[in-house]
Amino acid sequence: MFHDTALARATTADPRPTSAVSTGCGMAGLAGLLIWIALARYYNMDGPYAALVNVAACGVPMVLWSVLVDKVYLNPTTGIDWSSPKPWRETIDISLTKLAGLWVTWAAIALIYATERFYWQGNFAFSMWCFQMAAPVLFALSIPYVLWMDRRTIEPKDGAWALGAWLMGLKEPIEKEAIYNHLRGWGVKAFFLAFMLAIVPGGFGEFIRGDVSQVLRDPVALANWLITFMFLMDVAFATVGYILTFRPLDSHIRTATPYAAGWMSALICYPPFILMAENGPLDYHPGTSEWSVWFAGHPIILSLVGAVLVGLTAIYAWATIAFGFRFSNLTHRGILTHGPYAFSRHPAYLSKNLFWWISTIPFLTTGSLTDAVRATILLSAVSGVYYWRARTEERHLGLDPAYREYSAWMARNGLIPRFFAWAMGKAPPQK
Repeated sequence: MFHDTALARATTADPRPTSAVSTGCGMAGLAGLLIWIALARYYNMDGPYAALVNVAACGVPMVLWSVLVDKVYLNPTTGIDWSSPKPWRETIDISLTKLAGLWVTWAAIALIYATERFYWQGNFAFSMWCFQMAAPVLFALSIPYVLWMDRRTIEPKDGAWALGAWLMGLKEPIEKEAIYNHLRGWGVKAFFLAFMLAIVPGGFGEFIRGDVSQVLRDPVALANWLITFMFLMDVAFATVGYILTFRPLDSHIRTATPYAAGWMSALICYPPFILMAENGPLDYHPGTSEWSVWFAGHPIILSLVGAVLVGLTAIYAWATIAFGFRFSNLTHRGILTHGPYAFSRHPAYLSKNLFWWISTIPFLTTGSLTDAVRATILLSAVSGVYYWRARTEERHLGLDPAYREYSAWMARNGLIPRFFAWAMGKAPPQK
């Protein structure tokens, strides 16, 4: 009783900074996703169209919650003044210039997609099909959207406008950093949305086709099926995040990281640049096997390890769900402080790396001692890459005072930072 009272007093004295996203937003998306998955399993809908509907079932409830309950469109961070729209004659030139910059950006992305054969092979062909279907609609809708938004945006001359003004040779002050940030933001969307859409159908179909009567008989099959389910949720929320970058939803990209190290550390974790893939320089799998092999014949241990791996994947998915529709690599779209981010600044990276270490156990080997040493070193290097990613993200987000406040609070109160401080013999900082 005394401990609970002391903890409550400490929490009151040092409250957690407010999160940019509400818990209800993610829960609304999760509810929509679960309802659609139940329907898809009941009616055996496991194809790519059903997978896309799953993304919509996740995103639409979050938009409704954010607009009707959270009223995010009223946040000052949107940069919108709804009360006094400007006359269209004052903003028409800005809008046309902005549309020019936006369309040139899209044309450049389309050229990259068209010329890189990588994007027309394997799962990425599905992404290209989606983009081909969406392109005419986006082109048409961009006109009324930009015209409507510029009348209400306090500072309508953004990066798209700056790019358009530069291309047109307008004799107006043009902020080059705004152009660079615009291009970086669309670079993030172009790269990662193509990747997310490519993996949407696979995980969805695999989970929907899962035979419950079979997986319940085998702890390994059950764990793998549930892990697939966690990744299904993660992919759906992440895909929604890359799609819904809209200022009225306060989910626009404030900044994309300007640091080359941030881009490098992230891109080497994804195709076609991935270093951890099969036969890649950081491929730690040769000479190793999976947890199901090491503990074969021991059902209790298999069940326990499987439960741990499912739990770690659940934390990983929870870290994405907490973003609502704001998930995105390499960008700042508001600072999260709730969910797993109340315990760790990087719960996704931490849970993912623990998963790899426990599922592989690289110091055990199917080959030689050399293979075990090599696998352990390489997996350590992979974990090092994610530590590098975490530090570059902190450097970028640290440009915002809100993140510095959150980071300082985490150092004082966060479970994981306090654990590492204890393990290293350091006293946690005081407020």
